[in-house]
Amino acid sequence: MSARDQIAALEAGMGRAIVGQRDVIRRLIIGLLANGNLLVEGLPGLAKTRAIKALAKNLEADFSRIQFTPDLLPADVTGTDMLYRSDQGSEFRFHPGPIFANIVLADEINRAPAKVQSALLEAMEERQVTVAGKTHPLPPLFMVMATQNPIEQEGTYPLPEAQLDRFLIHVLISYPPVEDEVEVIELVRNEEIAAIDDGRDSRTNSGSETSPEKGDKATNTSAGKQTLDVIPQQAVFDARREIADIHVSHPMARYMADLVEATRHPSERSPDLARWIEIGASPRGSIALDKAGRANAWLEGRDYVDPLDIHAVIHDCLRHRLGLSFEAQGEGISADRAIDTLLKVVALP
Repeated sequence: MSARDQIAALEAGMGRAIVGQRDVIRRLIIGLLANGNLLVEGLPGLAKTRAIKALAKNLEADFSRIQFTPDLLPADVTGTDMLYRSDQGSEFRFHPGPIFANIVLADEINRAPAKVQSALLEAMEERQVTVAGKTHPLPPLFMVMATQNPIEQEGTYPLPEAQLDRFLIHVLISYPPVEDEVEVIELVRNEEIAAIDDGRDSRTNSGSETSPEKGDKATNTSAGKQTLDVIPQQAVFDARREIADIHVSHPMARYMADLVEATRHPSERSPDLARWIEIGASPRGSIALDKAGRANAWLEGRDYVDPLDIHAVIHDCLRHRLGLSFEAQGEGISADRAIDTLLKVVALP
């Protein structure tokens, strides 16, 4: 199978576990292909964690989940040196933390204080962890996927702007249509039945010899997945190689830069933007548009980036990088509303 076919199979596998969130699945795939970190935000019960776990389940990858809480310590994330004793003497050895995985789910990331948030910054940007003066590289396939709840403020800590800027895209999850919610009910019901049946089979076969057919069917990876269903990591690396060759014309690159520049000098573009935007996007915003735009073009089967690709990803790339004014917040103006206006006032290439 080609890299495109394997990534399509990965997207389809996630679609079987997540109902009514096709756009979210596509954004997770874009983040994976663009080699970036994702912030997934939505109300409770909207399958934020499930979507991320579905990606890890269908990919040949080590998965780690960190439940962020107010009492979490940096060493709980990065790992620490531990004293080992033997007949030859004592020595300190590094014991890696849960950050040393291919896909790291930082669940409810805004529940941990800034000291713990800072432990992630080096990993997210430099793809390495430094403990006791020694640097430990992270795996070649590495991404942080963080979730946060937008409505609960008690016991939460706003993410620092420097950390927000390290997320390639910020994905918003909304309520599914009622038709999709019916499918969700049926999907969860079928999963419960399957889990009960699996438990019954395991008790029935406990201590007995497994037949050759069942033995073949049970040949799974450590994550409990059938090997044939799992997409290898090499497919991601091959896809990234192809995405690197996606053509971006100079006018398209200038269009991306103009969009980001307009957030820094909004008064030159629109009176509304001047009232709404207080802090514009950093150069990471332009880089995010380029990376995510090329990944979107590749997924759409094109070998070049056009404005449609930029429009498809610009909200996810910039919504967490804009600092809205007090006036905008008072009027209920969202970052997405400001970006919609931005697209109207910046000329197409």
